[in-house]
Amino acid sequence: MDYPPAPAVAGTSLDGGTAYIIDPAENAALCRSTGVEPASDGTAHPSYYYIATQVAMGQTVAGLCALCEFDVGQGPMMASSSVSFQTPLRTGVPYRVTGEISSLTRKSSRKLGLMDLLEYRLRLHSADGGVVLETTNVWVLPRRELM
Repeated sequence: MDYPPAPAVAGTSLDGGTAYIIDPAENAALCRSTGVEPASDGTAHPSYYYIATQVAMGQTVAGLCALCEFDVGQGPMMASSSVSFQTPLRTGVPYRVTGEISSLTRKSSRKLGLMDLLEYRLRLHSADGGVVLETTNVWVLPRRELM
């Protein structure tokens, strides 16, 4: 079958406008929920790479899906997430996010049918502008409505 092309969203900015600060008490609760004690030196749990970048990017999950002409109610799925840390995350420090959509590729899958693969990159910056980490996320957007 011939399907319409995926929306042309590559290059769309995901820069955030609001700083994200990892709250020490929330970090402690997260650490304890994973069975570890929070670090005494103010280092945050590494899973904040995903939390901070998602919360502080310039789109909500629903907004990111809408850019791709996808209804969040249809259930986006995470395919992968990779991260490269330049420095450890710290509590009480303001971070800001820059990023962009890398690609949106339409594919056919035997298991899921028609779908789009959304890849986007986000960078977490310290107050001095230095890159603390970079993450690449890939989501599957099932396109049942086009079948």
